[in-house]
Amino acid sequence: MIKTQTFVSVLLSLFFFYSLPFSSLAAAPSSASVYESFVQCFSDKTKSPQAQVAKNVFSPTNPSYSSVLRAYIRNARFNTSSTPKPTIIVTPRSYSHVSAAVLCSKPLNFVFKIRSGGHDYDGLSYISDKPFFILDMSNLRDVTVNITDQTAWISAGATLGEVYYGIWRESKVHGFPAGVCPTVGVGGHLSGGGYGNMVRKYGLSVDYVEDAKIVDVKGRVLDRKAMGEDLFWAISGGGGGSFGVVLGYKIRLVLVPPVVTVFRVEQYMDSGAVDMVHKWQFVGPKTDRNLFMRMLIQPTTKNKVKTVRASVVALFLGGADDVVSLLAKEFAELGLKKEACKEMTWIQSALWWDNDENATQTDPKVFLDRNLDSASFGKRKSDYVATEIPRDGIESLFKKMIELGKIGLVFNPYGGRMAEVAEDATPFPHRKKLFKIQYSVNWKESSAEIEKGYLNQAKVLYSFMTGFVSKNPRNAYLNYRDVDIGVNDHGVNSYKEGKVYGRKYFGKNFDRLVKIKTAVDPDNFFRNEQSIPTLPRKA
Repeated sequence: MIKTQTFVSVLLSLFFFYSLPFSSLAAAPSSASVYESFVQCFSDKTKSPQAQVAKNVFSPTNPSYSSVLRAYIRNARFNTSSTPKPTIIVTPRSYSHVSAAVLCSKPLNFVFKIRSGGHDYDGLSYISDKPFFILDMSNLRDVTVNITDQTAWISAGATLGEVYYGIWRESKVHGFPAGVCPTVGVGGHLSGGGYGNMVRKYGLSVDYVEDAKIVDVKGRVLDRKAMGEDLFWAISGGGGGSFGVVLGYKIRLVLVPPVVTVFRVEQYMDSGAVDMVHKWQFVGPKTDRNLFMRMLIQPTTKNKVKTVRASVVALFLGGADDVVSLLAKEFAELGLKKEACKEMTWIQSALWWDNDENATQTDPKVFLDRNLDSASFGKRKSDYVATEIPRDGIESLFKKMIELGKIGLVFNPYGGRMAEVAEDATPFPHRKKLFKIQYSVNWKESSAEIEKGYLNQAKVLYSFMTGFVSKNPRNAYLNYRDVDIGVNDHGVNSYKEGKVYGRKYFGKNFDRLVKIKTAVDPDNFFRNEQSIPTLPRKA
């Protein structure tokens, strides 16, 4: 518990001063000398002149350093003048660059952070309370679609928006089951499991991974055959940053109908929201697998009265008449009318889910916009529900949310294809749950006091939900990164500390992940505050 508080306090106070190379060593090398030795090594390994290397290796004295660092910071909490900064940022443009970055970092004893899209909610891909480097994968962004065999190679630094656009350019009846936020990076999303609004029809993103490429701790570029099935399994849901640097994945595309339907229905606490949310638990995870109904629950003020708004946001892989007919039978409490439904293509639905109300008029090319250096302040947490929450529990939850004031919840239904996949088929173990909860709070003000209040709201609501969610362990989703559930200092107690959050993220699959980690990275070079630990060494 002390370790968690220590790291969290670092996130809150961010006292670590700018670019400290080796903390507490009397004769620590200067930041400049670390940079010089790294560049020399990188130049030797890649057989590139140092002037060329300098275009992809940035020290704090480089005029581009700040813009490169900030480009993929997606949480403004970690974009302050006092936030810990890396001593070096590497922006590889080739596999050989990635290999060199690994081999040249190892002797320097810095923490090696790997960032794809920067959507790690607690910033673990780009901050540390120890001296660190960042490997920024954003230049490795190729998306190569092969419609003939219905596959694509997608690089770790590509965004989901770029993947969707690349597929759409080649086919109007293919898609891929992944996230609804287009700026999320492929590397983090898929290595952590990955899911989106086709999760009930098709399962997780990693269920469609056929091959992968990774740079291991020895600097070797390995595909599935070369890395072996254990390592391939580990990076298909166990988090890439523990085992090596994921370069990209070969994915199998899925079929989507020419017409899909989206809708949003809102109800308030005084007009049926409690009954709607309660009934949703019995319908959302069990209805036709072509239907995904996300439930958003948010405290708000209506007519000067504090209340709760519950919104169902949905994608149906079919026409409006069919979904209206289906829900008239199964979910009368929703009150869905055909006029609330919009029919469109699958790519347009992806735009609509990204909050584009004019999705049918929008050029999908907007998915190529990475929205660099744009972030609000935020905090996320996660839970899983295995048994429906009783109606009075929903009622008490609404009252608690009104009392707290801002923190919202998102319920994501499982069932369908998800429930048919074995819990150990990938490292992601939560297949049989009814739904996942995301705790979500965003704010715009840069204030330590305001931040403390909102982080506390998240913790209080999480505590309140204890009786309604999974137990022993209380499960969590790796891609909704949350340092509150435990962190690892990677000292003598590394395995013990790792087991705390590891069991929550991976359940029984944690043990296999630890064995694989110990085999492929025995010295624990690839590590972060919530990475997979190695087995304890015998005395």
